[in-house]
Amino acid sequence: MKSWVEISGQRLAANYRLLADMVGAETSVMAVVKADAYGHGADPCAVVLAAAGAEWLGVTDAAEGVAVQASLAQAGVQPRMLVMSEALGEEAETVVEHGLTPVVSNVEQMEALARAAGNDASRPFGVHLEVDTGMARQGVSPGGALDDVLGWLSRQSAISLDGVMTHFASAEIAGSHQTSEQRTRFEQAVGQVVAAGLKPAWVHAGNSSTIDNPADAETATGSLPWLVNVARMAGARAMVRSGLALYGYSLPVEREQGYGGDARSRIRSRLQPVMTWKTRVTGVREVEPGTKIGYNGTYTAPHRMRLALLPVGYADGLRRELSATGAHTGGWVMFGEARAALVGRVSMNLTIVDVTGIQSVAVGDEAVVLGAGITADDHARLAGTIPYEILCGVKSTRCLR
Repeated sequence: MKSWVEISGQRLAANYRLLADMVGAETSVMAVVKADAYGHGADPCAVVLAAAGAEWLGVTDAAEGVAVQASLAQAGVQPRMLVMSEALGEEAETVVEHGLTPVVSNVEQMEALARAAGNDASRPFGVHLEVDTGMARQGVSPGGALDDVLGWLSRQSAISLDGVMTHFASAEIAGSHQTSEQRTRFEQAVGQVVAAGLKPAWVHAGNSSTIDNPADAETATGSLPWLVNVARMAGARAMVRSGLALYGYSLPVEREQGYGGDARSRIRSRLQPVMTWKTRVTGVREVEPGTKIGYNGTYTAPHRMRLALLPVGYADGLRRELSATGAHTGGWVMFGEARAALVGRVSMNLTIVDVTGIQSVAVGDEAVVLGAGITADDHARLAGTIPYEILCGVKSTRCLR
């Protein structure tokens, strides 16, 4: 095995419980395991999160939902599952057959689901209606378009409105004007739902940053009052959807220009990264000063160096932006508590690191590519991206520890 990923079930469960405590008893936390649990493995993570108390799991599509559902069945637990990408017509039968809950935004989607469910008024099939409050991605627009959808729901009984939801584009910005506008539109949309005589069981919005953002909190350990109040309008239960924070990371909380309130993260320092990515040294060599290292000789040895070869590269998810040249310091790996800097360019399946100062390193020794001492935040900073992309990009055999 050239590299492998160790997933800490204990840390994953602890992160979930932290988030649940942060939002308080009046709000549920949906555990998002979409995109293969952000690269951590949806099947094992779903089982851990269900055992930790998650009532809802979020998956990408019907296929992922069916796979996760099978793993949960083997474990003897079965939280509800939200298919977060809007259900396509061809997915309707799968969604209905497996009792998944789809996100919808138009009548055509619901008609397909009603047909798949046999238009059975005695057993209406539940959906969650997404409202586009300003992200222009998924969802029905408030106002007339929403009234049309709600009118259709009111005139039939094969499909029931189990939930109403929206997603915020700037949840990590304290005092965000965009988020404030989206909240107002969402509250108005929920008012339209109530006026149509529909009674959803769930009202949900936001992500990990919504929990993290101090501008959204009543107290340092309190609830999300704006969300709870909107849910109460509909006689529903509030829910927030968390993904990244479950796996030990959060985006930095930024400050809207002119905002004078608290902009300190509520959870960042308390989260525990769940993924550790490891590999083993496959070769060790010494090179003389002036030796060109790696493709195009972009790194020149400034002195006699001892180099270790690792069998991981950009094909495995180690970003090429972590490469080191004479003019640019790149990433590093960890041997215990010692750093070994990358030298030269990251190759497709091979990377060279400097172990000149770690003379004990030998063939077969473990190196941490991502974990304690070198985090997804470090990789993201060096690669000019976000930790989501780093975690989702890791391609290696996973094992739950």
